[in-house]
Amino acid sequence: MSRQNWKPGNMLYPLPAVMVSCAAAKERPNIITVAWAGTVCTNPAMVSISIRPERYSYSIIRDTGEFVINLTTKKLARAADYCGVRSGRDVDKFKEAHLTAIPAVHVGAPLIAESPVNIECRVREVLELGSHHMFLSEVLGVDVDDRYLDDKGKLRLNDAELMVYSHGTYYELGKALGTFGYSVRRKEKNNTAARGRKKHDEGKMQSTGSGLPC
Repeated sequence: MSRQNWKPGNMLYPLPAVMVSCAAAKERPNIITVAWAGTVCTNPAMVSISIRPERYSYSIIRDTGEFVINLTTKKLARAADYCGVRSGRDVDKFKEAHLTAIPAVHVGAPLIAESPVNIECRVREVLELGSHHMFLSEVLGVDVDDRYLDDKGKLRLNDAELMVYSHGTYYELGKALGTFGYSVRRKEKNNTAARGRKKHDEGKMQSTGSGLPC
């Protein structure tokens, strides 16, 4: 089996194709689709997005220090693509993509109502890395569409038909392969059962006085 070594490039796929909403004072809100987004810290909850400085949304987010990450789904694929290839300088993306802007709780940027989860963020630091600048941001709150909550209030996010982006193509998430920790769960269960049997057998040997289980 042979392999090729290519020059440095961004080949970490798949990625979440999220729609980031933002708004400057007294101006119409805007949306930019971002694939370079990720979780960076649990406590405090923090995320990052990376944007080219020439993009229209860049100055809005830098000036206001606020934005909302809106998760995308199969139904939002066309809207997400549109918001990634059209500029807010020229069009009203909420109107043209048939999306609904609703007020957020913690920031001035709006939520996208059609998104199953909206993550309200405040910028802590801007890292000017090169072609893209990274906005390291604290999560101030998370808004969830209650259609994806079960009768116990648990979020069933995978029922939303989430979408990802891989090497130029959007994909709907497909077949589940296992839950977190499944690779060791059965092994631990078997080891626990084996330890239980061993203790049971040792107990029998002690009670009978023989060296063999009975």
